[in-house]
Amino acid sequence: MNDITVYTTTTCPYCVMVTDFLKEKNIEFKEVNVQSDPAIMQKIVDETGQMGVPQTDINGEWVLGFDPNKLTSLIK
Repeated sequence: MNDITVYTTTTCPYCVMVTDFLKEKNIEFKEVNVQSDPAIMQKIVDETGQMGVPQTDINGEWVLGFDPNKLTSLIK
């Protein structure tokens, strides 16, 4: 079972690409919109050093942006 969380904002086209990609593959994930919760975004920045979204946590590994090859390689 994969543990996947996609951190997004409402206005981010790449966030939509990541969530659509996962939905098309019938992969379950949790989406967290960080726009309304700066504290969560700060936690991600502290962990990854990256400010941008989407950031996807797949089983403890981080993927920045929309990178279908890396997303696929980390999903079990």
